[in-house]
Amino acid sequence: MSGRRALHFVFKVGDRPATIKFYKDVLGMKILRHEEFEEGCKAACNGPYDGKWSKTMVGYGPEDNHFVCELTYNYGLSSYKLGNDFIGLTIKSSQVLLNAENQNWPIHDRDSSPFVEAPGGYRFYIQDEPQPTDADPVQKVTLASSDKDHSLKYWSELLGLKVYNQNEKQTLLGYADDQAKLALQFIGQKVDHGKAFGRIAFSCPSTQLKLIESEVKAAGGTILTPFVSLDTPGKATVEVVILADPDGHEICFVGDEGFRELSRMDPEADHVLSQALASDHSDEWFSKKGISKAEA
Repeated sequence: MSGRRALHFVFKVGDRPATIKFYKDVLGMKILRHEEFEEGCKAACNGPYDGKWSKTMVGYGPEDNHFVCELTYNYGLSSYKLGNDFIGLTIKSSQVLLNAENQNWPIHDRDSSPFVEAPGGYRFYIQDEPQPTDADPVQKVTLASSDKDHSLKYWSELLGLKVYNQNEKQTLLGYADDQAKLALQFIGQKVDHGKAFGRIAFSCPSTQLKLIESEVKAAGGTILTPFVSLDTPGKATVEVVILADPDGHEICFVGDEGFRELSRMDPEADHVLSQALASDHSDEWFSKKGISKAEA
């Protein structure tokens, strides 16, 4: 589909300091921007929560040409129950394995399909090859599918992703050769999203947003959030439509024009995040109350 591109995957995180350390010191990603919000998102970007939350974008380079990770932190929540919906994110980088060794971070299945786990349990599969310097190291994000035919009809025929290859276990799709791909892994059972369910995001020309919404609605698909404008304090306003595929995977389509302005790398991102971490006294508050931070 003309003008569409893969942007990021949203992870809910409970231990923000440990998570940031993992993404920086093990995966070798950079802090691209950090934003704080006083109340829940109109498009449930932070999940079904109404309180204060933050968003930290991390990746190997600018969001214009890299698939990145959005780390969503809800103040007061320390962990989220995982489901079987998120299989993993694949990165081409021998350096990640070296980083993990240097940080004494566990590497699982080193001799077959090595992966490391972020705090919270999210898996990152590592291809033991030199990390590309002229392309995005992120290769694909893999999500579970309960029904091959239903998934392919939705993602390929309705949303217009190209099928790159497929077999009985997995199908690889994408909008362009030079973008990170979406892999659907057929698990032969119901997809359980737990409480940690994420969201994959794509951009498109703003003029396509209402068309996407109407086409999905006409096909009997699920619209989680109809066309809406979202504000970020001090930054650009973006327009989005939020969908769910047949297995309930959340999908965000965002207008490309506003998103390119919003997603500019912030040279002060590390400093802004450090200030947020230093001012987060939620652990202390809960401790004084004699209670633990909540688990979702």
